[in-house]
Amino acid sequence: MKSITIKGSERESVGKVATKALRNAGLVPCVLYGGNQAVHFSSEESAFKTLVYTPNAHTVEIDLGGKKFNAVLQDIQVHPVSDKILHLDFFELFDDKEITMEVPVKVTGVSPGVLLGGVLRLNSRKLKVKALPKNLPDFIEADISQLQMGNKLYVTAVANDNYKLLHPDNTVVAQVRISRAAMKAAQEAAKAAKAPAKGKKK
Repeated sequence: MKSITIKGSERESVGKVATKALRNAGLVPCVLYGGNQAVHFSSEESAFKTLVYTPNAHTVEIDLGGKKFNAVLQDIQVHPVSDKILHLDFFELFDDKEITMEVPVKVTGVSPGVLLGGVLRLNSRKLKVKALPKNLPDFIEADISQLQMGNKLYVTAVANDNYKLLHPDNTVVAQVRISRAAMKAAQEAAKAAKAPAKGKKK
């Protein structure tokens, strides 16, 4: 999985007054969990744009004046009106410990059902996986090249030995629904097939 580096500074004071002062200065207060003790730090809001405002999944290298930590974004708080980032929670990664995170689904292939007029629906845009950091995928590939009209692609079809998918086997990742136009054409074809054949003129 691709990694983004975020540079910041450790925070000595974590009270409300200090937090407000940070935000007024254009900085975002953050906390890193998962290690022996929580690490409080701050960084410029612009540093998080490639991490927050993207559909892609990333790990994060947090650089605090030379002290580096590998982590994943765990939670984000934004202002309800301005969408300004207020706070970020990170979880530290360790090479020998599995981590759970959501990974985007990437559709590949061309569905025969879609070519016949069906409508592709992506039911699961992200899937929750559990894996060692080195095995976390950038995305989960959903191959729809075998989906006929009305078919569904279940989560079992995108399974991989490198990670565990934390979803029931009957979870639908994608499906090809019959469009109204295709349904109407099928109904008309069925009516035509049932209609009595006209006799041939002599």
